[in-house]
Amino acid sequence: MKKIFSGFLAAILLTTAFTGCGGKENLVVYCPHPLEFINPLISEFETQTGISVEVVAAGTGELLKRVESEQGNPLGDVFWGGSLSTMEPKKDLFENYQSPNEEYVFDNMKNTEGSLTRFTNIPSVIMVNKNLIGDIKIEGYEDLLNPALKGKIAYCDPSKSSSSFEHLINMLYAMGNGDPEKGWEYVENLCKNLDGKLLDGSSAVYKGIAHGEYTVGLTFEEGGAKYVADGAPVKLVYMKEGVISKPDGVYIIKEAKNMEKAKKFIDFITGKDAQTIIIEKLNRRSVRKDIAPPNGLKKLEEINLIQDDQEVVIAKKQEWLDKFKETFINTH
Repeated sequence: MKKIFSGFLAAILLTTAFTGCGGKENLVVYCPHPLEFINPLISEFETQTGISVEVVAAGTGELLKRVESEQGNPLGDVFWGGSLSTMEPKKDLFENYQSPNEEYVFDNMKNTEGSLTRFTNIPSVIMVNKNLIGDIKIEGYEDLLNPALKGKIAYCDPSKSSSSFEHLINMLYAMGNGDPEKGWEYVENLCKNLDGKLLDGSSAVYKGIAHGEYTVGLTFEEGGAKYVADGAPVKLVYMKEGVISKPDGVYIIKEAKNMEKAKKFIDFITGKDAQTIIIEKLNRRSVRKDIAPPNGLKKLEEINLIQDDQEVVIAKKQEWLDKFKETFINTH
């Protein structure tokens, strides 16, 4: 049976788990996904394999720091989540492994690096609370600068959430017309309209909008799609200025103590059964060619998709995070 740990107590609990009776038998998964996304897939994995799983749930940034601090003696086996823009610079923290499922993966989603297995494809979106938005038009990033939305916009610290960092990349390229350095004027104006409010986790964004704490927010597609599917008073907007859709992934932590079980998890989560659950029940887009796109989500060909330059993003990541922090501080 899985155990889910969260927050700072997770480190203590994990230490106990590994030193206690039978602890080494469990697969330990570090995961920033929402629990409602984690649970059905972990349960299915446990049922199919008989392998017990312990999940440490926290933000991508926090979990990456944990992996770095545990080098040489990892307490986790698998890192499940995190966008490629966030994880590629850290790829040396993970083991090379090519799943047999790679042959079914879209060519532009294949694990060419060796350690970065793609798992789902995720567009950045704006989520809107329909009960609160009134007659304010929301079609893209520019509309978030409306003074009527000041202090009503949910956005997470991009240094703590890979989905928020993806939005920062998206807005820099979209509002800079392909030149991210020209997008900073928009970021400054957006920060002014955030009115000093910056959330600590990606789940706080979509939950805050769905629960009426915020009118609009910057999130990832699946975070909002579940609420749309469940009939909540929310909608998703694909930014007219351009949407970047990026895969996130699943990675085996270097020198994982449960290496063979970790490989089985990679094979399971990229397999047809799990990817079908992802499409039919969890409102995400598969990376597999042999699975139809999800019902209820906008077709990719109907979205104004744009591209970033991955090499630039990797080279500039820390500079951009520092600049965002400085910009946010200076605007409130």
